[in-house]
Amino acid sequence: SLEVDRGSTICRPTMTDTLLWLLSAGLIIAGVAGTVLPALPGTLLVLAGIVLGAWIDDFTRVGWGVLAVVGAMAVLAWVLDYVAGVLGARRAGASRQALIGAAVGTVAGVFTGLIGLLFMPLVGAAAGEYIAQRDHGRAMKVGVSTWVGMMLGLIAKVVLAFMMISVFVSVRVLCCCSC
Repeated sequence: SLEVDRGSTICRPTMTDTLLWLLSAGLIIAGVAGTVLPALPGTLLVLAGIVLGAWIDDFTRVGWGVLAVVGAMAVLAWVLDYVAGVLGARRAGASRQALIGAAVGTVAGVFTGLIGLLFMPLVGAAAGEYIAQRDHGRAMKVGVSTWVGMMLGLIAKVVLAFMMISVFVSVRVLCCCSC
């Protein structure tokens, strides 16, 4: 809630509101990081921060319609992230072992820094396919195709996360509200 200084048109947020806004911003920032780090549910955290921000303001500026649009973007980001990797792998005819290898590579990438995070899924998919087929050329083709699909999904997820944030900020800024 906001405190209104009598005799003034200045609205001052309470300490609780300030802490809640910091939590909302923290969730959104963690969510943006989570769009690239597989250990964090990126778009879910962005969505949680946005819902919290709308709730702090009693949904006066950011209403249920906006939240539905932002929620649909979050679901779309999750679906695209999943489907892109699978389609890349399927397009190359990846085996089950290649898909498992890509998943293991993704997790291993978390512990090896940014370069590992980006390229360990490729290594994992190629290794999994090589174990399944014992063909170097095919393993590389599957690894690269799986990696390209995963990177396209990641790019889509990042773009959608920033679109979610943009919708929220735009509505907050453009919506006129008197305390």
